Order: sequence, then structure tokens, then C-alpha cells
Amino acid sequence: MNTAPAAQGAETTGERTGGCLCGRIRFTARGPAVFPHTCACSHCQRLGGTPVMWWVGFETVTWNSEGGEPTWYETFEGEAKRGFCPTCGSRLAAIDSDIPEIGINVTALDDTNSTDLVPIHASFPDNAVHWLPPMPQTPHSAVG
Repeated sequence: MNTAPAAQGAETTGERTGGCLCGRIRFTARGPAVFPHTCACSHCQRLGGTPVMWWVGFETVTWNSEGGEPTWYETFEGEAKRGFCPTCGSRLAAIDSDIPEIGINVTALDDTNSTDLVPIHASFPDNAVHWLPPMPQTPHSAVG
């Protein structure tokens, strides 16, 4: 995840649940949604198998299923790791040494409709695929 000022539209500060496709890994995220953004860096593109990944940070994440924590892959040694389900391959989380929140792949949340999850930034826009319209860069959420 790319770091930037912590502008956010944090309307919800309670608990949110999520998990992987097969249900082996479930989690509860707590705290406000911090810096919702998309990322088109080459790591996110390869990791997600998509043109962009959609990230948001939370103060705490509790892994609360029999599957426990995701399997972690260190994308940048000593600096960043990404979590995925070893059974179904769902991309779930990110831990970066310079970011206090735990990054969650928004699509792993059970409910992705909250306005505080609307991306406010697009990281690595120069690496984005040419056929996707660019997301406007905004200092705050463009949603009500």
C-alpha cells in the first residue's frame, strides 16, 4: 500500500466482518476506515490478478475462525507482507512497517457499500491499465 496523508471519510467506527471465499479465514476489523484507496502498483496487479486492488486500513483486525490468520507472503523483506487464504487464494490483508493500521482488501469485507470505503486516492496511477478511467484524486471522500 502506498502511504499518503490520512484523509478519510470515517463514518463508521464500529466492527466490520469479512473473510475469504471458502470461509476458512474470517476476521473482524475495528476502528474507522482509514485511507480507502486503489493501488495499481505491479505488486498489487500480480498479487490480485487484477488491474487494481482496493485497500483500506483498520486499527485492529482479529482473525476469529478455525482457519486462524492468513498465510503471509513477504512482498518487501522486513517492510511489507500480504495475507491470503492458503485454501482458496483470497487476498485478505496487508501489513506495512511504516503504516500503523492493518490493510484490508475491501472486497474481503462482507459489506463493501459503506460510503467511508469509497476510494479517495489512486496509488501508482501511471501504472494503471490504459482502458480504465482514472479515479479523481480527492483530499476527502467525494461521497456525502
